[in-house]
Amino acid sequence: MIRLRLKRYGKKREASYRIVAINSLARRDGRPLEELGFYNPRTDEVKLDVPGIVKRLQQGAQPTDTVRRILQKANVFEQVSAKAAS
Repeated sequence: MIRLRLKRYGKKREASYRIVAINSLARRDGRPLEELGFYNPRTDEVKLDVPGIVKRLQQGAQPTDTVRRILQKANVFEQVSAKAAS
């Protein structure tokens, strides 16, 4: 199963995360299938590849709880349902 999850990088106590599509059995910082965005919790900066995320969600990828909250704030799920309806 493909998951949308956070991949940690950065220095100690200064973590940033990439939102990646990865096999659910792979380790957290393993090789992703695709990098789909960026999240910095210290500054609340978020950059998303929305078309790529929508494509992965339509293919059946499951986001983790944290990624789901980030995507809900960016209204990505509305775009997924709009594409599914058309």
